[in-house]
Amino acid sequence: MIGAFDQNRLVGFVFGFPGRVNGEYIIHSDMLGVLPEYRSLNLGFKLKLAQRERALSMGIETITWTFDPLRAVNASLNFARLGVTANRYEIDYYGETSSALHRLGTDRLWVTWSLNSERVVQRISERSGDRDVVPPHANSAALVSIGDQQQPITSADLNSNSVLIEIPRKLDELLKSHPDLAADWRSATRDAFTSALQGGYVVVDFVIDKAKEKGSYVLSKGVR
Repeated sequence: MIGAFDQNRLVGFVFGFPGRVNGEYIIHSDMLGVLPEYRSLNLGFKLKLAQRERALSMGIETITWTFDPLRAVNASLNFARLGVTANRYEIDYYGETSSALHRLGTDRLWVTWSLNSERVVQRISERSGDRDVVPPHANSAALVSIGDQQQPITSADLNSNSVLIEIPRKLDELLKSHPDLAADWRSATRDAFTSALQGGYVVVDFVIDKAKEKGSYVLSKGVR
């Protein structure tokens, strides 16, 4: 458990527990939270860096966790800022709950943070996580894209080395205004992620297009 404090007040924390994957000791990061009024201070990123430092001091080089892949802010932190990868998609990972946070179910991407990898070292040294899609990904086929009415448009094109899965940038607004449409996004992205990951793709990046109010996952083949 690592906390962020404003004087004596706990305003954010990250919590993980030990585990083993294929014989390797890891930390599974179970929760990361920051109070709403403190979310503009980059505390989530700083807490994850503190968790990385603590893990490395104990000789642990891998941290895993899960998150809702429809949450663009979390995706940007995880992939663009921290440099995680993902090759697992868990359907209804936590089952059915009464939480308002789980109105679209509990599908999760399982991410792996390889703490000493070149990818991670590079990403955590960059200033901004909101990067534009750049070649060779800019012209990649989109398995899911955003239509004119914010609806998901799907494709089954798994013939290239890199594909995209787009999501709305602001899920909560969509949940309030068009809950049925938000449910369509869960179904469409679930199908796209599971098909791509089963086909050998790995999620390697997430980029935000603020002008078009969308985010794009980048999935590539040949990545460990």
